[in-house]
Amino acid sequence: MSNARVEAKRRERRKKAIEDGWAEVRSHTVLDHLARGASLSTDSADGGWAVVTDRGVIRPNRARDAEAGEWAWVFAHLLLHLGLGHLDDDRLDEAEAVTAREVDPVYAAACCVAVHRFAEAVHVGTPVLDLPELPGTDELALTRAWRETGVPAPFTDLGTGRPCLALGEPMSRWQLQYHGKPTPWTERFARGLIASATEAMERAADARGQTRHRRALGEWDRALSWFVSSFPLLGAVAAGFTLVVDVEVVRAWDISVAAVDAEHGEIYVNPSAALTTEEWRFVLAHEMLHAALRHDRRALGRDPYLWNVACDYVINGWLVAMAVGELPDGGLHDQQLAGMSAESVYDTLTTDLRRARKLLTLGSREAGDVLGDWLSEPEAAQRRSSRRTARPMPWGDRVQGVDLDEFYRRALTQGLEYHHAQGRGLLPAGLEQEIRALDHPPLPWDAQLARWFDEHVRAELPVRSYARASRRQSATPDIPRPGRVRPERLDQRVTFGVVLDTSGSMNAELLGKALGAIASYALARDVPAARVVFCDAVAYDAGYLAVEDIAGRVKVRGRGGTALQPGVDLLQRAPDFPADGPILIITDAYCDHVRPRREHAYLVPRGARLPFVARGPVFRVA
Repeated sequence: MSNARVEAKRRERRKKAIEDGWAEVRSHTVLDHLARGASLSTDSADGGWAVVTDRGVIRPNRARDAEAGEWAWVFAHLLLHLGLGHLDDDRLDEAEAVTAREVDPVYAAACCVAVHRFAEAVHVGTPVLDLPELPGTDELALTRAWRETGVPAPFTDLGTGRPCLALGEPMSRWQLQYHGKPTPWTERFARGLIASATEAMERAADARGQTRHRRALGEWDRALSWFVSSFPLLGAVAAGFTLVVDVEVVRAWDISVAAVDAEHGEIYVNPSAALTTEEWRFVLAHEMLHAALRHDRRALGRDPYLWNVACDYVINGWLVAMAVGELPDGGLHDQQLAGMSAESVYDTLTTDLRRARKLLTLGSREAGDVLGDWLSEPEAAQRRSSRRTARPMPWGDRVQGVDLDEFYRRALTQGLEYHHAQGRGLLPAGLEQEIRALDHPPLPWDAQLARWFDEHVRAELPVRSYARASRRQSATPDIPRPGRVRPERLDQRVTFGVVLDTSGSMNAELLGKALGAIASYALARDVPAARVVFCDAVAYDAGYLAVEDIAGRVKVRGRGGTALQPGVDLLQRAPDFPADGPILIITDAYCDHVRPRREHAYLVPRGARLPFVARGPVFRVA
């Protein structure tokens, strides 16, 4: 066989290996979204394996003998460079990585470390080199460090070329005019991650014998992927949500545009709503902020629908100020409410209930667009049934044991840091304050209770009286001096009142924790006794009890409902109870309306909701 024929067969074998490697990469969902915007050049790279340009042109070394699996690994490496934004103009400018249209080799080596960290989860092809232990620092920090110390020897050849990143010719004005600006690589990467996660959940559902309706991507999907790739404030939140696009579900629940279920990480979208991409961005940001700020848990006895409307005004005001998408027609927005909290807006709405009831949210007229636990049992059962038939519920798998509140807190606080770090502009003061408040978890309930006692239970100071003379000083033994005494009558000593729910529904564990905290505080502050009233269906006056004996005197009575107002009235009218003595009400929240006329606070179980708007602080016992 002539040398020419041998060389021709060798070139054909090399070409087929490259094409098969490219096809193997295209079979991976995440990489395929990147490969759609990239292309294989017919030109050959000089040395190394291959290089990639910022325009997505990959030049393989066609003179290299390699297997298809090795080429697949090389192509995956280069595509991940694009997906991680290593050739984006902003990233190159921040790293100062371009000199005379050449990419800095130090920056390229640091970017290869980042790609290898991500590639460990991709597993495409056969690795062409042995990897050292990779540092955990990001590529920009590594670039700055290695420019001072030099690139360590194990990391000089981690890429597929020397370097494997290059810059192509910039797009001309004609190309920009007739072809438009190409889709950012990071956005393609985000779409690929979303599609891969969707496929994984579908496979899991099929393995459990469940089926899911496959659907084409809509404007809402593109809007959600935009947050992941281009809006760091809500990027992490968006990655944790699933869009549910089911005509039957939104019709059954009467959802006009969209609604959110924070507990299950789902946003329900009405595909019949005629909105633009910019409007869908606004709607999805609106729903994600509802969930991340836990508006479903913050109603606290308020009318659920009016509370939803108040939160809509606040969120829409923030999004309009930040220019996130476009406010859909009919959206709730009032410039006069700018800067107000949701609680303040709610109080404003309650001054005109007839008008407020006519305001429309993005969800249904009955439940709004924040799906919480205030639904009636028939409605809740209907929604659970509709959800089961519509799709599986992967939220528990997605969170992987992280507390739901903790997930939202991390997502928002990290998003805020990324937003400021990348110089994305100013945020509304109210939004930033709420996010930063999430980053500082509240004090434990017992610490809050102690702080309330310190504020409202007056400190008892001893007085000097000649009724009990003190020791005489040795220097002046003939001069009597007054001693320190405390009032003997209990109603003149520092004290407080306790109205204790002792109905059959009361939890013994709550009683134990609450009374234990009260006793320890009272003993530390030298409070001799507390004025105690037991309440179930009627009030029982127990008089003054030594604080260490309160728990031993409690008897839970099973007489049905709880009426706490008579107990409060008893204390307020008692002649032997100080006029400024505060009242602590301990209940499981299954009680009547209570309206104390003096300083008071409530101790309730965590997750319980009082059936009225509390005027005093509410401490939730964990």
